[in-house]
Amino acid sequence: MPAIRRLYDVCKISFSDNGPLSAEALEHVRSVLDDIKPSDVGLEDEARIARGWNVSTHGSNGRKGRNGNNQYLPPIKYLHIHECESFSIGIFCMPPSSVIPLHNHPGMTVLSKLLYGTMLVKSYDWVDTVEPIDPSKARPARLVRDAQMSAPCGTTILHPTSGGNIHSFKAITPCALFDVLSPPYSSKDGRDCSYFKMSSKKDLSGVLPSAIRSSEVAWLEECQPPESFIIRRGPYRGQIVDTR
Repeated sequence: MPAIRRLYDVCKISFSDNGPLSAEALEHVRSVLDDIKPSDVGLEDEARIARGWNVSTHGSNGRKGRNGNNQYLPPIKYLHIHECESFSIGIFCMPPSSVIPLHNHPGMTVLSKLLYGTMLVKSYDWVDTVEPIDPSKARPARLVRDAQMSAPCGTTILHPTSGGNIHSFKAITPCALFDVLSPPYSSKDGRDCSYFKMSSKKDLSGVLPSAIRSSEVAWLEECQPPESFIIRRGPYRGQIVDTR
């Protein structure tokens, strides 16, 4: 059975409109996604280029502005494989220096598998405050991960309120990130993607639980993604899922 077809079949019996049916079902999906290789999705040539990529030789990517900064980052390609009420499957192909800004997955479980390449990952979870905070303003978040990730590596899981649900990616080499979301983004169901930036507002008085130090917390506020952030849909060249 083709690898993508097997993943689709497992997702179909493991997810509902409310997300994973159980911890065991989620682990089943993870184990199948762990086995997915670039060749299974028609990206072996791209993976070969990434394996031979030398950052010192190629340098950065993207058009530079007058001050020398990469103001016009290369667009990211999204290969859409499947989406239904319970889950979505797709691949983000990221050129070197491209960035997916800090964003969230409200009420969603996310499985991510780096198929090839090296990237920087930064992720946060919201901190439950002692007193309610206006969500339209800056909110405290705890750093979960700030590290470099290289393929081959295992699948990561982000839960609705833990595991680094708010995260960003920066490609060091060409990268491909395979994502399974359950349930998928849905505006009508309140699962919109929001983007965030570091806030200069840091009113800590009486807000944080006593177990959390202020040094462990970053204050994030919602923002619009930068104009340089561009995602384009591209053709998926791998085995197409038969959903009949």
